[in-house]
Amino acid sequence: MSLDFNKIILKAWDSYGDSRKIKRITDISVKVSTNGVYKLDLDDKNILFAKFSYFGKHESFSNDHKIINALSNNLGLPFDRFLARSLMKGNKLYIYRYRDSEIDASLVFYLPVKINQRPPKIFNEFQISKLGRGIASFHLSCDHIRNTLPKAGKTIFDDIRSLKIDLKEGNKYFISHAGLIKDHIDLFAENCNELNYESFHKIPVFLDWNIGNFSINENFSLFSRWDFDWFRIDSRIFDFYFLSRVVSSVGDRSVFTYGFDILKEERFLHFLKNYHEVYPLTHNELHFIKESYRFFLLNYVIRGGRRFFHESFSEKLQKEAFDFLPLLDKNLDTNIYIKALNL
Repeated sequence: MSLDFNKIILKAWDSYGDSRKIKRITDISVKVSTNGVYKLDLDDKNILFAKFSYFGKHESFSNDHKIINALSNNLGLPFDRFLARSLMKGNKLYIYRYRDSEIDASLVFYLPVKINQRPPKIFNEFQISKLGRGIASFHLSCDHIRNTLPKAGKTIFDDIRSLKIDLKEGNKYFISHAGLIKDHIDLFAENCNELNYESFHKIPVFLDWNIGNFSINENFSLFSRWDFDWFRIDSRIFDFYFLSRVVSSVGDRSVFTYGFDILKEERFLHFLKNYHEVYPLTHNELHFIKESYRFFLLNYVIRGGRRFFHESFSEKLQKEAFDFLPLLDKNLDTNIYIKALNL
């Protein structure tokens, strides 16, 4: 795609109406996804960031960022300054839409967020405990204000319906695995019903909790969070898969995979125990950990992977997803969570 992203950013800034000039634009994207992140140096020596996305629909991007903006304003201590904030224009969040014959993209400007310490690549037992309790406190704070936030524009079942449409239309990237995908769509729906998923509280969740997306303080408490690619309003359980990656014995890696063995590690069970002491989990929520992982593969890797990840990553991850799904129900027994928490 031969687009001049700098030119689009300058058009968005001009439309915003700020009298300051952009002196320098630096691409700081991690080059894993198709989304772009740019550092903007202004002529008054201030710094901003621009997030450019052409993954998904503009309406979903706008809805998500309006919820995040309300969340960042409504959270109380100690999370009142936890989330990166976007620029407003008048009394509205400023979101720029760029459309041409090639692309329909959305752009938002972020204020810089303070970063204290980067999380370690491999956590020790004490650090896992602190993270578990910190995430539980954050989820509890989100739950307290969930009814004050704008309504979500989509649900997991909307995403599943979109996947079904892709199957019906013969999406070339996974048509050869259509039977497998359909089987797991059916399993997901059946298990959501059996676990009474509709009764779960729906709160803001960020899903992608890799160590490049948040910082901690010297006491190992959560300090700041940025990058909202996979934000949604849903069960808190959707955050757990990536948190299991954070606390895994392998730790952070430059070459990654989306396997599920980390969900069985003692380190993840230790995380859950500490989380549970602060914000107790139910039997059904613990069993739903498997379903949240199944949904992650179906929606984010299989359905959206070719649009979100760069081609070098998406092909590998989709192939692995088709390998992992047939093993999931046999090799992940969620009763381990019930036993670990003495429920």
